[in-house]
Amino acid sequence: MLARLLDIDTALLTAHTVVRRFREGDGASLYDLVQDNHQRLYDYFPQTIRMVSSKEEAEFFVRQRLADWHLQQEYTFGIWHSKATELIGMVRVHELDWKLPDAELAFFIDQRYSRKGLMTEVLRALLNFSFNQLALEKLRLRTGMDNIAAQRLARKCDFRREGDLRGDFRKPSGEIADVMLFGLTRAEYLGV
Repeated sequence: MLARLLDIDTALLTAHTVVRRFREGDGASLYDLVQDNHQRLYDYFPQTIRMVSSKEEAEFFVRQRLADWHLQQEYTFGIWHSKATELIGMVRVHELDWKLPDAELAFFIDQRYSRKGLMTEVLRALLNFSFNQLALEKLRLRTGMDNIAAQRLARKCDFRREGDLRGDFRKPSGEIADVMLFGLTRAEYLGV
């Protein structure tokens, strides 16, 4: 474990959101969010849907993410709208490899709040957190070939397309899908 990571921020503020570490008791809100967006998330987040299949399972998921945070294995944040004070999304810095160090990002936002620029705000705050507080050297982002919105967001936040991963993801239907891989290095982020 890295001692310098014991005092990192647990909440990030943007113009319209509060992006904060999940707390005990947030499971019910996460369950409701996933249920409200089930159809939208079905192809892209099947594992999350399975892990958040009831309010009890959602609370267990939240507590697992808290444990992962303390063990420096993953950093998961809920996204709350600052005015409505409701959970509207989730973003994860996961698949951490402290040897490089690098990680992968995964995120989603409630369909009612998509295309309003909120995920751009959130992702930019998370880039600052990842490169300046976690001191990562690289972030990866994988999107489905048909997820144009996520690809557009990646490019908007200066991620570069690094290639395509053929047959890299199995959808719940059993279909094997190709994935587009994006990356952003610390040097690119800092402009060096």
